[in-house]
Amino acid sequence: VYAKVKERLGGRLRLAIAGGAPLSREIAEFFHALDIVLIEGYGLTECTTAATTNTLEAYRFGTVGRPLPGTEVRLADDGELLLRSETIFQGYLKDPEATAAVMTEDGWLLTGDIAEIDEDGFVKITDRKKDILVTAGGKNVAPQNLENDLKASKYVSQAMVVGDRQPYIAALITLDPEELPKWAAQHGLDGDLQSLAGNEQVRELIQGIVDDVNAERSRYEQIKRFSILPRDFTMDEGELTPTLKLRRRIVAEHFPRELDELYAGETLNQAAGN
Repeated sequence: VYAKVKERLGGRLRLAIAGGAPLSREIAEFFHALDIVLIEGYGLTECTTAATTNTLEAYRFGTVGRPLPGTEVRLADDGELLLRSETIFQGYLKDPEATAAVMTEDGWLLTGDIAEIDEDGFVKITDRKKDILVTAGGKNVAPQNLENDLKASKYVSQAMVVGDRQPYIAALITLDPEELPKWAAQHGLDGDLQSLAGNEQVRELIQGIVDDVNAERSRYEQIKRFSILPRDFTMDEGELTPTLKLRRRIVAEHFPRELDELYAGETLNQAAGN
């Protein structure tokens, strides 16, 4: 089976570069089993693109690798990743205030990403700083980790986890337009995605996926309630960027009723950032 997959990829592919969005560890491990290494790196325009990368000689699943030569990395007190190197930009053109907001006086660039650095120097990006949810109980929750795990299911297309200043974590979930109808047909269910979103059997299926995601998480990180939306998030509606990142504020504006119902009438205090 693996040989057939490799052949469809041209037969000579040994490695590929992954960037622009988080790479699922499961996907990286799958391609590694095909003898194809997906090299994941990390960087920003403000540091002249790459700052860290895995290599064939130094590779660790689930990380964006070690710093490139000449690049320093460290974590701020709140976990934000800071970078310093000769490749860091001088500032935004004619905008000293914006420059001061992302640069320290001693030359460190504030990336806006929350990260971990292990004992061997490998960097793991966990979330965007502005996306971190702080529950009413004061617990910090990284929504992207939960969202990526939900989307690992072939029946889930998109997910947006909410819960900022709320008593518990909840989620908006959309159904995969290709896989969910196949599952529905196998279970004798008719209808389009909009009607299937309200079906009790479909809800039980998604509940099982949510339960699996919750299984190894602390109570405060677990998704307590979810809503299945009648359609997917789209770029046409402004809910996704061209690189398929969520525009959380836009999604929140488009589904206020569903968000309100997740908290049984409680006020939703800006459940998402941009």
